[in-house]
Parts: sequence; C-alpha cells; structure tokens
Amino acid sequence: MKIVIAGAGAVGSHLAALLSREDQDIILIDENPEKTARLLASGDLDLMTLNVSPTSVSGLREGGVGECDLFIAVTPEETRNITCCMIAHALGARKTVARVDTAEYAMPQQRDLFRKMGVGSVIYPEGLAAQEILDGIRRPWVRQYWETAGGRLVMLGVKLREKARITGVPLHSLCDAGTPYRIALIKRGDDTIIPSGSDCLRVGDIVYFMTTKQHISYIREIAGKEDYDDVRDVMIMGGGRTSVHVAEGRCLLPTWGEAEGGCSSLPSGEQKGAGLIKIIEQDEERCRRIGELVGGDRRIRIVRGDGRDTTLLLEEGLPEMQAFCALTPQTETNILACLAAKRMGVPKTVALVDNMDYIPMAEKLDIGTVINKKMIAAGRIYQMMLDSDALGVKCLTAAGADVAEVVVGEGSPAGKKPVSHLGLPPGITLGGFVRGTGEGALVYGSTLLEPGDRVVVFCKSGLIKQLDRYFSKKRSGLHLF
Repeated sequence: MKIVIAGAGAVGSHLAALLSREDQDIILIDENPEKTARLLASGDLDLMTLNVSPTSVSGLREGGVGECDLFIAVTPEETRNITCCMIAHALGARKTVARVDTAEYAMPQQRDLFRKMGVGSVIYPEGLAAQEILDGIRRPWVRQYWETAGGRLVMLGVKLREKARITGVPLHSLCDAGTPYRIALIKRGDDTIIPSGSDCLRVGDIVYFMTTKQHISYIREIAGKEDYDDVRDVMIMGGGRTSVHVAEGRCLLPTWGEAEGGCSSLPSGEQKGAGLIKIIEQDEERCRRIGELVGGDRRIRIVRGDGRDTTLLLEEGLPEMQAFCALTPQTETNILACLAAKRMGVPKTVALVDNMDYIPMAEKLDIGTVINKKMIAAGRIYQMMLDSDALGVKCLTAAGADVAEVVVGEGSPAGKKPVSHLGLPPGITLGGFVRGTGEGALVYGSTLLEPGDRVVVFCKSGLIKQLDRYFSKKRSGLHLF
C-alpha cells in the first residue's frame, strides 16, 4: 500500500513510525526539513521524506499522491488539512483522511458533505480524547475500558493494589474453563507481558481482563476495588475543547450506581444525573466562551483562576471531588496537578499528556489515567490501514500494546483449526469471541473459531498487522474503512 502523510508533527511522526514496521510504501511530506531530519535520525524508519508544502499541487504530484492508496493530512492547521485532502483527491488519491479541530466537522451528518469535497474521513482528536476520559470517569476503578461486539464483550484495564485477591497465584490455578474472565495482558513496570499459565500477578501490575458485562462486578471484587466510590462531582483544570466535551458529555451520564456492579445506590427520591462539574480556567475571555458553550447548565460551574494554585483548589473543594481531570496544554502542569490531587485524596485522576516522551514517567508516578490525543488519533487512523476485517482498534497507551476486534474471514487459517494449533506469535493472544447473535464467550486453546466470528485480539505494539495472516482470506486490492 502506498501511503502519503502530510505533516511531520507528533501525530504524523508517530503514525509514520507505526507504519514503517508494516512494510508499507510511505512518503512523509513537510516543508520544514528540520522536522523530517529529526524523525529520520531518531531510528531506523523505512520511509521517504519530501520537503514541500502539503498544499502545493506540484509538490503533491512530486510525492506521487495521484497513485497513493491513502492520503493522511495531520498538519497543525485544520483548513490546511482539508485543502490538501481536496487537492489529493483531485489528483487521484484513493482515500483521504483529515485531522480537524472543529467538533461539527466530525458529526455523522457532515460525512457526505466532506466526501463530496474529497475528504473521505475526518479525525477529531479532542472528541476521541473526551470519550476516553468519560469512560474513565464513569468507572473510576478502571484504567481503560472498551466494549466490543456491541457490548457483548468487555475489556477492563485495572491497576492492582494491596487489596487485590488475585496476586501471587499462578494463572493456571487462578483461571480455568469455569472462570468468567481471561487475563490477556499485563503491564509491569516497563514490560508488556502476554501471560502464560506460570505467571503470577503482582501488586502494581496493570492487568487487562476480557469478560462480559454481567461479570464486571466480580472483576471489581477480586481486584480489590470495591471501596472506590462512583463519581458524582468532577473538577476539570483547563478550559480547552476537550474540557468542554468532557463537561457536556458528563451531564448526559448517570451517576449513582452507574458503574456496573457499583457499590452505591440511588438515594430515595433522587434522580440519576451528573453532580457538580467545576472548570478552572485562568483566561477571562475563555471563561466567557465556555459559559456560552455549556448553555447555562447549572451543573457546570466555571471558576476563573489558576489551577496551579493549591489554595484555590482547596477553596473550591477538590478533596471532596471524586474525580479530577488536568487538561491544560502544559504536560508538566497536568502531571503535577494530578499528583497534588492524589495527595488531597481524590480517588480518580486523569492527566492530558501531550508530550509522548513523558508518558512512561507519568505512568511510573502513578498519577492515574494518562491521555494522549496524538496517540489516540494515530491509533484511529492506523485502524484504517488493516487489511484484516478490523471492526475496531484500541491503543493501550500505558501498555505499549493494541487490542483489536476482527472478523474471521472465509477460508482464513483461524477458521480451520483450534486456537492452540494456529501458531500465533508470542506477542499475540486471543481474548474472546462472539458468534452470530449469541453471547460473548472467552477463547481457550481448544476453541474452534468459525468464519464470521468476531474475535478480540491483544497484541504488542508493532504486531497488529500480523493478524491478516490468521484472520483474512487471500485477497487483492485495498481494504479500508
């Protein structure tokens, strides 16, 4: 597949690094030679670079855009991304993707309009990040949550503390055919582990479970997370687009007892709904704009002030909040603010970490959930390039791994023999599957998959493309979207 990426910023560079492992024909376009040189100097990447303007017709022609299968525009400027996608489409690019900053452009009802313009798909990182944050707030004891197969299978990423009842026991004793979950992945320090039967869980591990919705409360119990209160009141530091989406989305979520198997119950006479949401923002004009955007919702309170001021946070009741989200553009500020919130006793903290170099450090500091918009956006675009029938891909930022929902193709190896005989690489394991309209089921070595089954696969970063070998039938051409 020939892929042209316009923009050598964080998203474009991360995407280029991902794709360079997949034997794709990649051309990275950016008019700044320092950016492309820095990327090439950072590692052994198999790609070509071209220093021209992404909106230059002659430059795009020079980059072979007319013959490319996929054109991805991820420059920092929304209008530029749309413009160069339009030009690329006119020149003959088969598929185009543009990163945008306007929420309206990502709405489903705008899809046909943009496709008529030559923009096949749009990626809105702030909206994707907000959804990740909302998933975390809804279930404060979970680091990452993902529903697959229409909600019939669920992935839970949970950090084990001292109260966990499943540490120190070999997995072959802990998990058997009667256990309502599978442990598919373990993040331990800097290591990502696809576990075997002899592995034991330890305090501090981030463990990725595969289960079904009716057993979420059981996972919560054995992981020692029963004392986590459901989130009612939330404080958000920073008044950017992501913060507004989180506040608006939070008002649509139920609260008491909302997490499956939650310990709290709805007080008599009360109605479900979000509690108080406080947004701390220093800029006066931005505070005014946020007030206009949220439409006077009395559950959302905007406080003008410096979120780095611990006195202000105490005055605004941070210790009484169940969740704190640090979503300013400054990575260091967000990390330090979450550390302060943890010290004040806030059980659920979320940090927006835009600098990808800081992600490992943020995880080691145990600041809670780490959100990186660039990696989320790159992961969504990466899904579009899989030749397998991928219905969804989730980037496990903290674990250095991916989880994908794929369909077993007619005539593929996965539909011909038991899972234990597939010869899957060491970095890949299967979590669960759904057949037809049936319930979700866990995968074991003796499981025999059938064509059409929807399967959840866990794999270390860089291995996801190998899924084609097992789940796709032999075919030619390009499969996107």
